[in-house]
Formats: sequence, C-alpha cells, structure tokens
Amino acid sequence: MNRLGAPRFEPVRKGFGPIFVDTIWRIPALTRALCCCCEVVDFMQIIVRENNVDQALRALKKKLQREGVYREMKLRRHYEKPSEKRAREKAAAVRRARKLERKRMERDGAK
Repeated sequence: MNRLGAPRFEPVRKGFGPIFVDTIWRIPALTRALCCCCEVVDFMQIIVRENNVDQALRALKKKLQREGVYREMKLRRHYEKPSEKRAREKAAAVRRARKLERKRMERDGAK
C-alpha cells in the first residue's frame, strides 16, 4: 500500500526469470487513484504474452488514452482555480457547439 491507501502496481507472476511469461500487471485505474480519498480502486489488466513487453506497453498506453488519464494528469499538474476551471469548461462547450453547428450546416448545405 502507498501512503494514500491505494495498492501499488503489482505483478501477478506466472513463470520464472527477469521478465515473467504471461505476467499480468494489475494497475489501479489512475482516474480513481489520483484522488486522495478513494475507497474503490478499479483495476486494469495488461497481459504480457511470450515476453513481448512492447506490445503490452502499447496496449497499456491505448487503454490509458481511452480512459482520458493523460488529459486528467495534464490538468492536475498545477492547481486550477475554480474560476479558471469554469472558463475552460465554458470555452470547451462553445467549441463543441460551434463544431456541431458547422457539421449541421455542412450536412444541410450539401442536400
């Protein structure tokens, strides 16, 4: 356990050697682990087959990207004031609305 009470990254080992054959890494989903008062820790499993660590890393990066962990880590690098957060979210909403309107005009204009 780390100081926040969340478990560390821990391999479930199958086999012997420096790189374990069919090692399953149980990694707490960082979206839950980033908060300091988490009670529930979700796990993500990455299976290393035939000592192919590169393939397992690509799968891990893809899963982290899909869950939005990289975006959240980038936002949490520095403290963001509530007013800045509101302004950022409002700007994102405006961008989404403009994009939706552009797509709607493109679809209606094409007919």
